[in-house]
Amino acid sequence: MHELAVTQSILDISLRHAKDAGAKQITGISLVIGEFASIVDDSVQFYWEMIADGTIAQGAQLHFERIRGEMICANCKHSFHPDDIDFVCPNCESPFVQITKGDEFRVDSIDVE
Repeated sequence: MHELAVTQSILDISLRHAKDAGAKQITGISLVIGEFASIVDDSVQFYWEMIADGTIAQGAQLHFERIRGEMICANCKHSFHPDDIDFVCPNCESPFVQITKGDEFRVDSIDVE
């Protein structure tokens, strides 16, 4: 259900920037979402169609770019892409790892007319 609040934020950001640019219509929005961001594309799309209705963003295409998750081991400094939910370093099997990529979530660009 948090996708509704996230989608509302996307709409608010897009409308604000479109207004600042003097745009009449928002035609597309590019979103960057990391693997660990726990955002479901289909849910965002579903809510988008409901909440954008009646705004200058109605009909705008959402473009989702997914960023693969990456971690670094605090013990051996090995950088890796986790394969499962254990998040253990494959080099030294340490559980002391930190996300370095993949928790992003942002509006990357807004296409307007």
